[in-house]
Amino acid sequence: MKHTLTLGLSTPPLRVNWSAAAVLVLYTTCSTAAPLLECPASIPENSVKLIETPKGWTSFVGSPLYLHGAAPMNGPPEHLGELADYKETGKKPNLTYIYQLDGKFSEGKWLACTYGESDQITLAKRIADDVKVCTFKYKKGRHAGENEIGILCE
Repeated sequence: MKHTLTLGLSTPPLRVNWSAAAVLVLYTTCSTAAPLLECPASIPENSVKLIETPKGWTSFVGSPLYLHGAAPMNGPPEHLGELADYKETGKKPNLTYIYQLDGKFSEGKWLACTYGESDQITLAKRIADDVKVCTFKYKKGRHAGENEIGILCE
């Protein structure tokens, strides 16, 4: 059944898909989902600075570093608290990793996003202490070593 909503005398009729509208309203008003966590897709080349290079050498960074990996950590990244206990599902290039985050995290729970084909650079941020599980869905990106990663933490 089609319904028409008229928004004023000078406005042409607007057709509304009421099923889709109801789903959108329900989702936006009743959703109790955790805040969206998303790693930046890349680190711009002008953000990468090399200091203390060997005498006589000049540095140049010609392209951004693309997102390669993501995972929860126990504590800030400099403590290297990578979690080894996870469940892996799917097949390459579409893998899913599920981390149970029960237990004690004395320095907090952190999200680590790694860049470069060998995870040379890490960006990290602390996540809520009440997060119990994080799921990371990987999909091959367009650039060498790049992965698109969907993150859901609850």
